[in-house]
Amino acid sequence: MKLLATLLVLGLVATRPCRAASIEQDDADARHYAARGVHMMMDGDLDGAAQVFQQIEQKYPDSPVGFVLEADATWWKIYFVSANLIDPDVFDVANTESTPYDSHFDDIDNVAIRKAEARIHAHQDLARSELYEGFSYALRGRLEGIRDHDLATARAGKKMRAYLLKALELDPTLYDADLGIGIYNYFIDTLPGIVKVLSKLIALPGGSRTEGLQQLHICAEKCELTKAEAKFYLAKDYTRSSEKQYTVSMRLFGELRKEFPDNPLWPMLIGSLQFRMGNPQEGEKIYREVLQTTVGKDSEVNKDVHRAARQALERMHPDQKFP
Repeated sequence: MKLLATLLVLGLVATRPCRAASIEQDDADARHYAARGVHMMMDGDLDGAAQVFQQIEQKYPDSPVGFVLEADATWWKIYFVSANLIDPDVFDVANTESTPYDSHFDDIDNVAIRKAEARIHAHQDLARSELYEGFSYALRGRLEGIRDHDLATARAGKKMRAYLLKALELDPTLYDADLGIGIYNYFIDTLPGIVKVLSKLIALPGGSRTEGLQQLHICAEKCELTKAEAKFYLAKDYTRSSEKQYTVSMRLFGELRKEFPDNPLWPMLIGSLQFRMGNPQEGEKIYREVLQTTVGKDSEVNKDVHRAARQALERMHPDQKFP
């Protein structure tokens, strides 16, 4: 009996590392498959991206990866339907109206949080589990931001920050965490009026504009899953009144356009940036090009960008008709 007990103990000790290694390998495999979906998402194929992420959910049902990325793709759908697509200011896109995608976003984001929490409680792949839960709260904060719900945005951001800082404490090479931390730091330090009120309500930690930009640069260079999104936020930040570094923003939007040529959002934002830079003729030329390239296309992204381009041109030329 003593021998059997000893063997069982040894067996248990031996299987624990194997189980941990299996979870980490599954996560690595899921991220490998997810790369294709992330590319599709940033190239404007949100439905195709969602299908890839759903396949990951089916193959790795205990992993948060597929769920958090499907929530991300759903957030982009909401963004295209809700946001002011011709305004390059990342924090000036509010629309209080709900969309047909809101309910699914809430459901899938909650699943991602539960999956991450289950792994955290089981001490499984802790650093990445903290990362995925932080990512889930970041997405929740983004949606609340679009809805112009300052308090809910701040609460989600505070939770996001705590999880992502823990992830980086456990593994400083998880550069994807720098996206959320960078946005938080920049947001807190550049919207002082709102932040002052929120800080009194929920003890919101402080931030740093400079550190935020640095962290977004790190993510834009080194992130595994969110590199392109970091460029998106960084490019938008550089158009704001606190920065006015339009040439940097133009370069970043240009890189996104080159890497994801089928997404009409990138030329649209380049066109709006031309207006910021005092080049209205070039901006209007780009809007007209976007209008022509998206006319008659069925995808949600093309329809929404087409509508935005048409509205912008109609405001400039109320006497003209546009397709």
